[in-house]
Amino acid sequence: MNYNNKRFKPVSNTDNGETSEETIFEYRQKGTILTSTYKGGKIKEGHLIGLVNKDGTIEMRYHQVNTKGKLMTGICFSKPEIMDNGKIRLHEAWEWTSGDRSKGNSILEEI
Repeated sequence: MNYNNKRFKPVSNTDNGETSEETIFEYRQKGTILTSTYKGGKIKEGHLIGLVNKDGTIEMRYHQVNTKGKLMTGICFSKPEIMDNGKIRLHEAWEWTSGDRSKGNSILEEI
């Protein structure tokens, strides 16, 4: 699985998350290292870094500044699914490492 130069947007997220359909992620991958910048909706600016496993799953860490001016951080594990149209859907389980340290789930789809 290679995520290089792919763009994703959330199609669902739990209420305690900050990403929305207005948030756009731009992925870059070199070898097993994945990076992304993202923004939109409640997020002014965000970055993530992760490792892509042989099965395409991703273990990542993220940090972002929201529209309230707060710096938020977290961890996320993503599992890919290839949709009928050939694009990637990511099923994500995440947890804040700042704020209330709550957990959530989101789904991102390649655009």
